Amino acid sequence: MTQAPHQRFGFETVFGDTGHVVSSAPRPKRMFTAPEVEAIKAAAFAEGERSVVAVAESHAAAALAEIAVHAGAALEALAKVAHDHRVASADLALAVARKIAGSALERFPEAPVNAAMVDLAREIEAAPKLMVKVAPDLVEKVQASLERTAQAIGFSGAIVAHADPSLPNAAFALDWGEGRGAFDPEQAAMRIAAALEEALAAEGLHAEPVIPPHEADNG
Repeated sequence: MTQAPHQRFGFETVFGDTGHVVSSAPRPKRMFTAPEVEAIKAAAFAEGERSVVAVAESHAAAALAEIAVHAGAALEALAKVAHDHRVASADLALAVARKIAGSALERFPEAPVNAAMVDLAREIEAAPKLMVKVAPDLVEKVQASLERTAQAIGFSGAIVAHADPSLPNAAFALDWGEGRGAFDPEQAAMRIAAALEEALAAEGLHAEPVIPPHEADNG
């Protein structure tokens, strides 16, 4: 059986050989003056006030942290909405553009090959002959149109238009011996759509705001 260790006895008052007090423990004060009471009250009030402020600051910090979390989640949601809106707007604009371009090509199917001939004026200027393949129902129209364009750009070579049943309306294939060129409106539209989709994907959720900050503030 083990015994608890003995505690040392503490002497509050120590006397010398002659009986005089060598040292004594300070006794708690039991009587206070009015100024001392007021000072104690003020100190206690200040301590309590500091405690209340500390608690309030702690609660405020916790509330701000929670607000920051919710704000971050809201911003992510808004970024997703803005991105979806941007994609939908791009799809709509592309659909409208294809509709307009389709109508223009239906009305002026020879326009693309004429534009290509103008752009290639320097490359084909020394060619003796320019071979053109187009849809069967466009041969005569394209032949006459390109001859007028040739006069305008100073091309003196022969122009020969051939029918190619595999080519859709407004599509063409050019061959001037030293080079070739081609255009297919459907493939061009697909390349534009792919480039737009790639740009939107690369932009992701980090694009500029849909509404510029200064406009949002003014609104």
